Amino acid sequence: MSFLVCVCVCVCLCTARAESAGTIPARRIRRLFSFQRHLLSSRLLRGAPQLNPLHILDEDYCGQAKCMLEKVGSWNFDIFLFDRLTNGNSLVFLTFNLLNQYGLIELFQLDMVKLRRFLVLVQEDYHNQNPYHNAVHAADVTQAMHCYLKEPKLAESLTSFDILLGLLAAATHDLDHPGVNQPFLIKTNHYLAALYRNTSVLENHHWRSAVGLLRETELFSNLPAEDSIERQLGSLILATDISRQNEYLSRFRTHLDENDLSLGNASHRHFVLQMALKCADICNPCRPWELSKQWSEKVTEEFFHQGDIEKKHKLEISPLCDSEANTIASVQIGFMTYVVEPLFAEWARFSDTRLSQTMLGHLGLNKASWSAMEPEASGSSEEGDMSTYSVTPNTQNNDL
Repeated sequence: MSFLVCVCVCVCLCTARAESAGTIPARRIRRLFSFQRHLLSSRLLRGAPQLNPLHILDEDYCGQAKCMLEKVGSWNFDIFLFDRLTNGNSLVFLTFNLLNQYGLIELFQLDMVKLRRFLVLVQEDYHNQNPYHNAVHAADVTQAMHCYLKEPKLAESLTSFDILLGLLAAATHDLDHPGVNQPFLIKTNHYLAALYRNTSVLENHHWRSAVGLLRETELFSNLPAEDSIERQLGSLILATDISRQNEYLSRFRTHLDENDLSLGNASHRHFVLQMALKCADICNPCRPWELSKQWSEKVTEEFFHQGDIEKKHKLEISPLCDSEANTIASVQIGFMTYVVEPLFAEWARFSDTRLSQTMLGHLGLNKASWSAMEPEASGSSEEGDMSTYSVTPNTQNNDL
């Protein structure tokens, strides 16, 4: 029996005893076992010759997934296919690849084992039973964030620290999402609502959960700016609160009208990162139809599931969550009209590139496709309450 196997057997026996004694939470044990599985599958610990540390994990990618990563900057990137090719590990492999591609692992001297463990824990803390707010969504947002970071204005001005923050915020922005929205947590007296005083409940939880994993893995313990990383990570994640959509959009529009955004200014760069993450988080309607349609179906399924729970427990049904009063088409048309179009129109003013025009083009075509399926939804959405989509946390966002 090899030394590694002996160690793992001993650890398993110890954790089993601790679990029976009630000294170690079951969630912590699941994380430990999962990490053991990843360790056992690593080339480094299988006794293979050590290569360049940045390529240790490459051998664990299947060929097709590795080929896809060569086009990770394409707006047509199919995250669903990539997740299948990586056996449900899209968030781990994609985020690791991007951190490596930007040279951040080497630049910040990130420990490979700590990084791998952090990414595995992040992926595991997403709830795969959620139709929409799961690890695949986080991977999709991270890929979109990469596309925005490569846009000329950002690529020319962002620092390596900015890029690190942007990718980490994208990967963790929905961490431990329960699959229901903030109003649901408030009206059911959920402990998170009480903990965060009914304010940006989910966003605060996502941020604090991410900080918890960073501290648990000690990923940035070697960096003097560890506290700054945690605070700025929180600032990015909190910006995705859809109830503050108009606040951020108005500020962005004012900057563009006055032409006073200076990307040489750290606070202005951070604000642009906030807007980029907001775009990445709700960019599904701007993807090609075959991808956008899948996301629309998944988010509506999650909405309707919440509505079914509310009906079962005799609670007031949240807007957009009543399957008898809404359809996928009606929800999407309203969401595109009141949330997505205004945001991406301003982003295109800021970054007038081929990608921006491509996104707006897909948005228009996708909206037309939904309108053709349910023409009355197009008209009714214009007459509906705009606040349902734009200023309450009830839309297709991580803030749900």
